[in-house]
Amino acid sequence: MSQNLVSLNYTDEQIAAAMAGLQQIEAALPGLIAMEAGDRRGMMLLGPVSQPFARQTLRVLDQNPQIVPPSLNVAEAHADLAAFDKLTPVFERLQRLTARVDDTLAALGSDVMDVALDGYSQIKMSGGAHGLEELRKELSGRFAKNRRKVAQPA
Repeated sequence: MSQNLVSLNYTDEQIAAAMAGLQQIEAALPGLIAMEAGDRRGMMLLGPVSQPFARQTLRVLDQNPQIVPPSLNVAEAHADLAAFDKLTPVFERLQRLTARVDDTLAALGSDVMDVALDGYSQIKMSGGAHGLEELRKELSGRFAKNRRKVAQPA
């Protein structure tokens, strides 16, 4: 008996509506940037542990403007923090949605592979009697092992 973790049948209209919704989100959030993976590595990030520190420091700088050098743009830091605070709930919601889509794709793929593997077993067992030997050989490529060449000692 095959597994069936999830059964879905989306219409083209539902997918189009979802894509339009995503396009609407992108249009509603101009200014989002994309970075290379390496660009993030050296950055100091404002995580949950660092947020109280950063917020307190900005408050102290606001209360003591005499210690703030002209090169330190506290106003821009406040603007960045405000944008950070507004964007965070959007990010969290998108993460939850992305996780659900990812889990659903994993379940759908698992359901398909479960049936495919059971079906392949049937083809191996009785396919020869039904003229499916060539198809079985073609499908067996999925299980072919890549053999590494062993380096010959010099």
